[in-house]
Amino acid sequence: MLRSFLPALLAAAPLFAADYQIQGNIHYDQYPQTVLDILQPQAPALTTRPGVIAIHGGGWVQGDKEQVIERLCLPYIQKGFVVANVEYRLAAVASAPAALNDVLKAAQWLRDHAAEYKVDEKKIIVTGASAGGHLALMTGMLPSSAGFGPEIKVAAIVNFYGIADVADQIQGPNQRDYAVTWIPGQPDHMDLAKRLSPLTYIRKGLPPVLTIHGDADPIVPYDQAVRLTNDLKQAHDDATLITIPGGKHGFPPEQMNEIYPKIFAWLKKHKIQ
Repeated sequence: MLRSFLPALLAAAPLFAADYQIQGNIHYDQYPQTVLDILQPQAPALTTRPGVIAIHGGGWVQGDKEQVIERLCLPYIQKGFVVANVEYRLAAVASAPAALNDVLKAAQWLRDHAAEYKVDEKKIIVTGASAGGHLALMTGMLPSSAGFGPEIKVAAIVNFYGIADVADQIQGPNQRDYAVTWIPGQPDHMDLAKRLSPLTYIRKGLPPVLTIHGDADPIVPYDQAVRLTNDLKQAHDDATLITIPGGKHGFPPEQMNEIYPKIFAWLKKHKIQ
């Protein structure tokens, strides 16, 4: 499963082009893996810019921040955003909830250093794909009472086919090896899976959520995107689902080039761009 999963994502990278400067491997926490890159346009900022926290996927067990520069970073740099591209601990180093602990700290780091990079704190969004989409949702939705890290205020969440119901991938017909690896068997592992599921934290007052998901996704069921969007709407939150007909787990360049204008139109509607 995993061997065919990640290459498909890599093959889906669109060929965006942007001139940018990068400050690489900045430590936001104590572990060797807890680093991020700051990517921003070459042109100097004349005023504050919107910011993006980008989180790579790979089922919490593989992947790295370099694999998403084209798909998750360059489109935003083209639009004048400052991007924090985040690395985090994978399951082989530390099982759940370590990856979530890490991205929450990375998000807080960007907020703490917003002035240094001329980032508008009121216009920071979070985005990710697959497990990165899950972590993006959790970053924007978690209350501090959940106990995983600081509560992060973001302006919006852009979720590419993220896991909304982790428990659904731990056991049952949608079980996936990567999820079981991230949350290994222990007496409370199903409870932990529910606590790590975005669906658990739906309530009124969340930031706007845009989800992009293929209705033929063989890895993360499309139904999770539908449930997430419907439940958010029922809670009177702002939620939008862009369905990619026949879309698998990752989209080819021509589809990504059609998707991003919709994302930026959505961000403009929410006065983030």
